Amino acid sequence: MLALALRSIRKRPGRFTATLLSAFLGAAILMMFNSLHDTAGQPGVDSRSAESLSTAATVVGGYGSLLVFFAVASTLTVNVRQRTSEIELLRCSGATPAQIKRMVVGESMAVALVGALLAIGPAMLGGRALLDIFQDSGQVKRSVDYSFGSTALMSGVGITALAAAGAAFLAVRRATRGRQQRGGARKFLAYATLALGGVSASSTFAFSAKDAALMAPAAYGAILLSVGFALFAPRLLGGLLDLLPLSGPSGYLAVRNMRRRAAELSGVLMPLILFTGIATATLYMQGVESDAIKASGVPKSIDAKNLETLNLVVVGIIVAFSCIMLINSLYAATTYRAREFGGQRLAGATPNQVLGMVGVEGLILTVTGVFLGTVAAIAGIVPFTLVRTESVWPDQGLGIWLSVVAVAATVTLGTVLVTARRALRTPAVEAVVLAA
Repeated sequence: MLALALRSIRKRPGRFTATLLSAFLGAAILMMFNSLHDTAGQPGVDSRSAESLSTAATVVGGYGSLLVFFAVASTLTVNVRQRTSEIELLRCSGATPAQIKRMVVGESMAVALVGALLAIGPAMLGGRALLDIFQDSGQVKRSVDYSFGSTALMSGVGITALAAAGAAFLAVRRATRGRQQRGGARKFLAYATLALGGVSASSTFAFSAKDAALMAPAAYGAILLSVGFALFAPRLLGGLLDLLPLSGPSGYLAVRNMRRRAAELSGVLMPLILFTGIATATLYMQGVESDAIKASGVPKSIDAKNLETLNLVVVGIIVAFSCIMLINSLYAATTYRAREFGGQRLAGATPNQVLGMVGVEGLILTVTGVFLGTVAAIAGIVPFTLVRTESVWPDQGLGIWLSVVAVAATVTLGTVLVTARRALRTPAVEAVVLAA
């Protein structure tokens, strides 16, 4: 099956582009930050500089590992669901579910390893730029030299390969088992993740206002709640569709298609919910922290500067990573629908009606993802603000949230509309024949 997997990659390289991009970006982020561990462990590095570098690497290592897994999982889920007919043909030809799993896992690991190796160069450049940021802010001495060693290399390659193998195994397991069997495991994981997120966010109340780690449980709580909501996305999306009073050809087609593709769309909602939840929570909590320090009249300490720099860098990377993953998932999911668009046009729908349907779908996805991500962010922001300032809501206003929503809406609607417009340029009969 491994030989079949390698031949599949050679014959259809375009199908694995999304997985390659996810692995490349994920490995680059992991190696970039974990190289700070190698830098901090060099002989002669002072304790303050080593602490600043190790803190940044440890915090982002936790964020990064989680993001890499779900980014790879979302792209692989879309990929495997698009191969349902191929998997069924293999099973009819005598392949067992275990053989199919080995084939898909082998494909994913091969692509992930290639992506991780390609990411080494950009990760070295990014790690050096991170060190310059810490040195410019006074958190690391200028005498510290950058180092890219075994910790960065092994973490990037190892975590990316494990994430690809685990995500591929889960995706193909869902594709080769019945709906009823796979629903129980997903429901259990979703409930467990929501429970852990609630516990993490609630544990913020166990800290004092001056604790350096006050932001950590609230931030991780928002991330875990975002993941839990993403796992529940098909069910929540179905409930929302029942409430929408959409009419007209585009609205009718959008609702029917989204009901049928609710499970597939969960892979698209995942990066959207993560982006909204993590970006909103981290930016508001950092704003509350900065205002609290300013109100105290005490100059920012090295630890405070370190935390602020770390949060801003993390948010920037998360925003870029999540946006690229969102574009990646949307492009793959929309491009695959060329045959569906062609069939709708042959059935009487005009190109504008099909494009309108895609726009309505994108709008519903945006509203759903932003709503769930905002709920997860609020669950982290409120405990942190209460402990840090004794106020329920932060004083930053809606500006930050509106900016996050604007980015999410632009990326989602822009990607689906541009991709659908390109697909509609192909004549309907040709699109159906080519996709078949």
